[in-house]
Amino acid sequence: MPETTPAGQTRPTTAESPTIAERLAEANGPLFGFEFFPPKDDAGAAQLRDAIGHLEPLGPDFVSVTYGASGSTRERTIKATREIASTTNLTVMGHLTCASQATADLVRTVEAYGETGLKHVLAIRGDMPGGPTAPWEQHPEGLANATELVRLVKQHGDFCVGVAAFPDVHPEKQDAALDARILVEKAEAGADFAITQLFFNPDAYFDLVERVRDLGCQIPIIPGIMPITNVRQIERFAELSGAPVPEQVVNRLGAVADDPAQVRKVGSRIASEIAVTLLRGGAPGLQFFTQNRSLATREIFAKLAESRW
Repeated sequence: MPETTPAGQTRPTTAESPTIAERLAEANGPLFGFEFFPPKDDAGAAQLRDAIGHLEPLGPDFVSVTYGASGSTRERTIKATREIASTTNLTVMGHLTCASQATADLVRTVEAYGETGLKHVLAIRGDMPGGPTAPWEQHPEGLANATELVRLVKQHGDFCVGVAAFPDVHPEKQDAALDARILVEKAEAGADFAITQLFFNPDAYFDLVERVRDLGCQIPIIPGIMPITNVRQIERFAELSGAPVPEQVVNRLGAVADDPAQVRKVGSRIASEIAVTLLRGGAPGLQFFTQNRSLATREIFAKLAESRW
């Protein structure tokens, strides 16, 4: 019996679920993924379970849990990843960063993911504690970059590996051509697909894809979508994406700034418009950064269904 995807497409079911790379290769329709972060306490854990409970019926192709360099955050990530894998039917992807960590710690995390039964790892360099613009410092017993991390993951298990991509140039180097070359290097190291950092200008995504294709690399690049749900996020999102939030987006949100409910609705509408543009332009899927909430993502999915792209 075929499954129905959130986009209304169908894909065949098998005894063993296909990997993200295999689903991308089948090209029966776009893939959809949800990213969560590890809860800090019982209240956060309850919020995460509630979000998953509301989003699982949408039938995502994969979900993932973000990962920090500190020991306590790593353990929370592994715990949350294990819980989702054991209590749902979702395809779960483990995150892994090499910032501020020894190689031995990375290997232990990869092995923990393998013991959980995970087949997917998102391997990213990660940022220093000072944020995206802080100078990168290699751990004295660690790895130099995400390309080396991809090789390490591939060496320690039969994983399908995702990596990061940057439609708005990486804030550290501010070099679009370099970003494309690095993504190609990660693909050559064994990366199977890429997921972008959040962005608000679809043309930036299409330009990135073109630069990578011009280098002869066909790695699938999934856009990352994060709706702005309150105006305080505008500055933070600009820092994360490496580029200012477009003026027209700021103006639309500013027009309803005094009404939090309207800000969320307008933010979801803007994200929906971006999503439609990306899918119509050939994006192989979308990943939603949920912030451990479900309402905005559900609103976007509803608008995608209405639009039929």
